[in-house]
Amino acid sequence: MQARLVAAADGRESPLRRAAGIQTVEWRYPQTGIVTTVRHHRPHKGIAVEHFMRAGPFAILPMTGNRSSIVWTERAELAPRLVALSDAAFAAELAARFGDFLGTVEPLGPRWTYPLTLLLAERYVATRLALVGEAAHTIHPIAGQGLNLGIRDVAALAELVIDARRLGLDIGNETVLLRYQQWRRFDALALVAVTDGLNRLFSNSLAPVQLARDVGLAAVNRLPPLKRLLMRDAMGIAGDLPRLVRGERL
Repeated sequence: MQARLVAAADGRESPLRRAAGIQTVEWRYPQTGIVTTVRHHRPHKGIAVEHFMRAGPFAILPMTGNRSSIVWTERAELAPRLVALSDAAFAAELAARFGDFLGTVEPLGPRWTYPLTLLLAERYVATRLALVGEAAHTIHPIAGQGLNLGIRDVAALAELVIDARRLGLDIGNETVLLRYQQWRRFDALALVAVTDGLNRLFSNSLAPVQLARDVGLAAVNRLPPLKRLLMRDAMGIAGDLPRLVRGERL
């Protein structure tokens, strides 16, 4: 029996995308992500923090209790040596980047690494197939927008499918799929440009670029309306949002 619609949410390597013959544009960053968990002395109060360093962003993401998940972007050639350090040496390297705003920091559990890549599918749809999440796009983890992007994919596809069903239409027809592609591809392209640009900007060691970056950030900080607009965009609550993302029922 033929499926009326298949949502391919099978990750960056996506066998479903490959089977459909959908090509991708992709490249690998000269960076590696290090992921681990830490315990800290003071509570994080549910606040995420991201430090922008020369090698890449260092994100501190709150978990339950006095614990946080670390997403540490490092130069690809250095990351394996850092992960292979003794517990004490690794803790010292991590603390130097973490800072002391949450008190003493102690790494917990295993350490993982993964290569950082950018991937964008040339099409998001094929016959009765819609790409969702990392099957359609993989972006740099700076600002932590990859998950938000995937959530908006799911919400948009759900909205279009339910609206089509209410009208008695075929949920996998070309009109529904092309509307999904048009809606989601623009959002992904915009975030690819923003995250890639931010990573290149903050990882750049050229003095004129660093000066321009610092002046720009200072100007944004002094303009509350612009700052609020950028914050809304970073939180994924700006633009043409699906109803579910706006907190509305379908």
